[in-house]
Amino acid sequence: MLDLLDTQIIHRLQLEPRRPFAHIAAELEVAEQTVARRYRRLRREGIVRVIGAVDPRALGENDWIIRLHCRPDGALAVAEALAERDDAAWISIAAAGAEIIFSLHPRSEQDRDDLLVQRLQRSAPVHDITAAMILHRFVRRDVIDWRGRQFIAGSESVSGAGDYVDSELRIRDADRTLLDLLARDGRTSYTVLSRATGMSIGRVTRRIAALQAGGILYFDLDIAPAALGSGTAAFLWLRVAPAQLESVGRALSEHDETTYAAAISGTFNLFTVLIAPDTNALYRYVTTKMSTLDGIHSFELSPVLRRLKQAGSRTTGGKLAHPNPLAPRPAKGVSRGR
Repeated sequence: MLDLLDTQIIHRLQLEPRRPFAHIAAELEVAEQTVARRYRRLRREGIVRVIGAVDPRALGENDWIIRLHCRPDGALAVAEALAERDDAAWISIAAAGAEIIFSLHPRSEQDRDDLLVQRLQRSAPVHDITAAMILHRFVRRDVIDWRGRQFIAGSESVSGAGDYVDSELRIRDADRTLLDLLARDGRTSYTVLSRATGMSIGRVTRRIAALQAGGILYFDLDIAPAALGSGTAAFLWLRVAPAQLESVGRALSEHDETTYAAAISGTFNLFTVLIAPDTNALYRYVTTKMSTLDGIHSFELSPVLRRLKQAGSRTTGGKLAHPNPLAPRPAKGVSRGR
């Protein structure tokens, strides 16, 4: 259960995930130690976690939504195997256990084809695979999370980046450890990052600012499903007339029940994630709100049975599991044997 102060802290971290505790404390008129202690408890208990993530669009890469139709008795094993992959996130079992839906950010075309064409095709429980590329994300106008606001505004300049921004900004080999640490804990201090990367504190600070200014790195607050209260989650797939795709996508993103909406490739060209108090509320949404939008030809609704991973974090009992220990990177020029 979250009290008022917990909620206030979470709200401010949504807007600015690396905001200093001293600034939050001053706004809430409490001690800095109180804010730090509350956040550490929330993170320790798997309620929230600040993450540093790479935006694939800034690197010319793509995210995918993958649907696997499976034998119900084999779906969990397949989903658990997918959850071990760093490039698979937001993994859920839906449709009464007969479907796995997950997002995929492959590091290369070879990795993508290895998973979709080779591994999953040969998996006995998997009957069918549908892969849809995310073409455009729709974000509501009053979005409160920093990631959503950045998406609306586009890449914003970040104070302190200066001339440190490359003419063609890209991820360097020296950035890998930095990004790995921030993916595990987006509030890792500059001192710790400096010690782990061998860079000075000033250089680490400037490099993070440059990656943010280039739209490559962003920080977000991951909130456990348990903290959002009970409810019924479902995936909504829609076929929409091309001329109405933009208007329908924007309208859906403004609905309170919608937590994510995107235009995608494939037979269904619009994908949304819904959360409603119960199945009756989900039915009312489909029949009274979604049904009023012009341009929808057909739809498919997949209730979520179980969520195994979100934003790269494993979930257990509705809470965020602690990330696995960071594996050491091989020394440059040293190959890993099999």
